[in-house]
Amino acid sequence: MPIVKIDELIEKLQTTFSGSDDLKIRQITVGGVRCAFAYIDGSIDKLLLEQSIITPLRHAEKLEEPYVECLAQLTDFSENAVEVPLINIPGFIAEGDTAFLIDGCENGYIFSLRKPEKRSITEPPSSSVLKGPREGFIEEIKCNLSIMRRRIKSPDLVIKTFKVGRYSTSSVAVLHIRGVADSLLLKQIYERISKIDVDGVIDSAYILSFIQPQKHSFFLQAGTTEKPDVASAKLLEGRVVILVDGSPIAVTLPYLIFEDVQDGYDYYSGDWRASMIRMFRIIGALMTIFLPGAYIALQTYHLQLLPLKFLMTLMAATTGIPFPPAIEMLVVLVLFEVLNQASIRMPRYLGISLSVVGAIVLGDTAVKSGLISSPSVLVIALSAIGIFCVPDQVGTMSILRLIFLCVSAVTGFVGMAILALAIVAYLASLENFGTPYLAPYAPRINPDLQDGMLKSSTSDMLRRPYSIPTSNRTRMNRREHS
Repeated sequence: MPIVKIDELIEKLQTTFSGSDDLKIRQITVGGVRCAFAYIDGSIDKLLLEQSIITPLRHAEKLEEPYVECLAQLTDFSENAVEVPLINIPGFIAEGDTAFLIDGCENGYIFSLRKPEKRSITEPPSSSVLKGPREGFIEEIKCNLSIMRRRIKSPDLVIKTFKVGRYSTSSVAVLHIRGVADSLLLKQIYERISKIDVDGVIDSAYILSFIQPQKHSFFLQAGTTEKPDVASAKLLEGRVVILVDGSPIAVTLPYLIFEDVQDGYDYYSGDWRASMIRMFRIIGALMTIFLPGAYIALQTYHLQLLPLKFLMTLMAATTGIPFPPAIEMLVVLVLFEVLNQASIRMPRYLGISLSVVGAIVLGDTAVKSGLISSPSVLVIALSAIGIFCVPDQVGTMSILRLIFLCVSAVTGFVGMAILALAIVAYLASLENFGTPYLAPYAPRINPDLQDGMLKSSTSDMLRRPYSIPTSNRTRMNRREHS
């Protein structure tokens, strides 16, 4: 086998990285042998490299085989170098590791000196709570995994890592608890992730789009959370958690639609309080979906259902409006959606100005000019408030609200009732990795009703949910104390 010269190795590396300026190659002599370190600038701890590896090697009298053992003796670094074929060296460098090359050696050696930039652990902006843990996931997967390890201090917490993406080579970690998670569920998830062949994975939503059973459904098919305490609770129930490097959003599988009615705060407050809050969330979601359509149906087809005084008030408010009720409501809905999207993308300090312009100037001026009626603005405002009672379902409820509005404009309450039945029947037919989508209500699973729309005491939940496939149903053993 021909001897590999260090100059040739350096030239090949520079060619592989197309002469990128952030590829740094530092040559040194160790015991009379020419060597080189190669790394990406900004991705490693340079101080650790200089003090713990380069300085001891400069003072070494000799460098001899086996190189792994020799490097372990010469350097002050706590982790041993890993020997890898030269063909794999560029991949490790691109991931943020440091490569050590030796003149005439057919293999390279990898030191893990990664020091990625990351933001601090803070409370997630979308999951703030009054009581309970306030830490949230960040974009660095190793930090997220350490948080999960800190919460579940057991060797039964198993982490399986995949590399996904031809160019991004993103780390995707699948977490489960051995002896609790269902083996068939794990096999399905592993197979679907291993078959992903895409240029890059930027967020956990990319993984979800490949592994979800119904790819073209606008209903959510996986739970998402930014809170480690919620992810840990899902693991303890027998679910699987997926973390993606670069994303603060964890994906939980299997998924039930009633999970979005639940919240981490429910388990840190009283049972009666949690049950009441869940009912309010359901009312808010139903109000978001049905209220605009019901208003159009009443105003267009079913005026006789309204009390006389309310009818007189409504007729007085809508007299002189140039648009039909359905068109008027659609215009107001589109206006609110546009304002919502603008406020999301607007710099934070300009959000107040946008609220003043949108709510006061546009809304008030449009009502006073007679283009839209005040009841329409009120209905859409109530619907817009209710949509944030279940924030994970904002996209789905927005689509359903528009569909029910259009159907009610044509067929009234009859069409809305038929459409509602059709949607419920469709949801009842869905399965998510062997889990009925509407469980524990369709099919009815009595033990799981303890943590459904109403919440029982945590001490009474002796079994893990029967809606979720699991290898071990026992959550706790009741002990009677004298």
